[in-house]
Amino acid sequence: MLMNTKTIVAVILVALGIVVLAYSGITFTTPGKPVEFLGLHIETTHSHFIQPVVGALALVGGVVLLVINPKRV
Repeated sequence: MLMNTKTIVAVILVALGIVVLAYSGITFTTPGKPVEFLGLHIETTHSHFIQPVVGALALVGGVVLLVINPKRV
């Protein structure tokens, strides 16, 4: 049985929601703008935090997508 796009998105949302909630939020870093100062090359990073409430919303959204069945016209 092939899964449609809605089901795939719902499963991804549920999985990501569970992971974020399991770790009480996720912190990750991305590279920032490099800085040149007095001949020194300094790499910078930006820290990002995904809050648990975002995981809960993703989980609920995924479950809603799985449960709701669109009406056939």
